[in-house]
Amino acid sequence: MNSERLRHLVSASDLDAPAATRILDAAEAFFEVSRRPIRKVPTLRGKTVINCFFEASTRTRTSFELAGKRLGADVVNMAGSSSSTTKGETLKDTVATLDAMHADVIVVRHGASGAAHYVAQRSRAAVVNAGDGMHEHPTQALLDAFTIRKRVGRIDGLRVTIVGDIQHSRVARSNAILLTRLGASVCVAGPRTMLPCPADSLGVRAFDRLEPALEGADVVMMLRIQRERLGAALFPSLREYSKVYGLSTARLALAKPDAIVMHPGPMNRGVEISDEVADGPRSVVLDQVEAGVAVRMAVLYVCASEPEASLTDVTG
Repeated sequence: MNSERLRHLVSASDLDAPAATRILDAAEAFFEVSRRPIRKVPTLRGKTVINCFFEASTRTRTSFELAGKRLGADVVNMAGSSSSTTKGETLKDTVATLDAMHADVIVVRHGASGAAHYVAQRSRAAVVNAGDGMHEHPTQALLDAFTIRKRVGRIDGLRVTIVGDIQHSRVARSNAILLTRLGASVCVAGPRTMLPCPADSLGVRAFDRLEPALEGADVVMMLRIQRERLGAALFPSLREYSKVYGLSTARLALAKPDAIVMHPGPMNRGVEISDEVADGPRSVVLDQVEAGVAVRMAVLYVCASEPEASLTDVTG
């Protein structure tokens, strides 16, 4: 299979269904590579990937670093706390500096919505959005789609329920776009103060009560309360939120008997999800983490490799 080169991945809307499927298929091959005794392939040997994380991250940053190294690329990690931005350098000047180093891919995580798009407009390198403010997180949506497809066997025709702080969630936004394009029926649920306005602005059905949103769901995706992004109290208390919107074993029973439970992490145990559900047999949270490396390998491969490159040539 030849892979088409992707110029940038800033939004899930950059991918139509065939392009997303190509990435998921490539991720399947790289998933197998990640389980080998020697987890490296020379796919991007001679290429340079710069990971620019201006916002704290554990899973995303680590998986992008592992992805680049397992592909044989030269990987440079730059944190906001150790960059010249702490000295007052603007994002514009930072981008110009990185562009002068002739990187092949720049991975950007930033607290400002639209930052990845700003970088993509000013860089010769391919730009991958690793999360920008309250805008999007397209590689998270891809790894969620990969996990669903691997566990359930398909995405088309599934009912996916996303629960939590939808208004401030870049994960919800990217998943709503991507999973809908792949044929899933997506709905969101949360307090009215945490739903987009208008509620259907994401193009999916919205509920302000959890129970009807869970009925018949094949996939339940819980989101954490992003206290670092909330400028004011949008609900009475965490205890009240957990009581009304937390996913317990009893509430999970409203979904289909074989429904899977997802969470992008980090989890607020006892708030949006109980320990019994988070650690239960229907949880695929750790599967999502494992999928993250393979999916990000696929994204870097598609962004940095030549169009005529073949997966069979580099994965064996």
